[in-house]
Amino acid sequence: MPCGQTYPFWVHQQEDSGHRDVELLKKISKNLDQINTWLGQTAAWIAIPIIAVTIFDVVSRRFFTLGSVTLQELEWHFHAVLFMFCAGYAYIHDAHVRVDVFRQRLSPYWQSWIELAGCVVFLIPYCVLIIVLGFRFVADSFALNEISDAPGGLPYRYIIKSVLPVGFVFLLLQGISTALKQIVVIADHQAQTTDPQAQTTGR
Repeated sequence: MPCGQTYPFWVHQQEDSGHRDVELLKKISKNLDQINTWLGQTAAWIAIPIIAVTIFDVVSRRFFTLGSVTLQELEWHFHAVLFMFCAGYAYIHDAHVRVDVFRQRLSPYWQSWIELAGCVVFLIPYCVLIIVLGFRFVADSFALNEISDAPGGLPYRYIIKSVLPVGFVFLLLQGISTALKQIVVIADHQAQTTDPQAQTTGR
């Protein structure tokens, strides 16, 4: 086609619509990222009481022979909150362990396809499954007014059990955000390869 070739109006309308869709996906992803960023940075402060409780428990046991089941359970309660509420935040920064043998050798375009497939096929369905089963788990615990099996342990076991499904809700949101990011990368790549102006100008 000549460089001065004009294109039908519907071509430009499709381009504008596609651009708006991509910008909407970016906005949704950014908002989901902000939720998990706030939650992760807030939950990270739980590391301080974890350290304090652990030190106090160790010192009291070692030097004063004062064992406390309550303190021991409180430690893993804090750990559960820390890990579950920071899982989505870690995913934002790609801090989870990856067994990445082939993906790192591919182009960003194909890396995005693999990440998108991982989110859609594995992460998102798994999160939904854990959320559904987790809330049933919590409901059963609440109905039984479950407490610790250990003498002197913490009561209201359903409170800490609720951290599991709630944490996976936020991980699910981050999985959706990551999937949207990959869709944007794929759409941008395809737009660059099919853009009529880019083709006619040789870009």
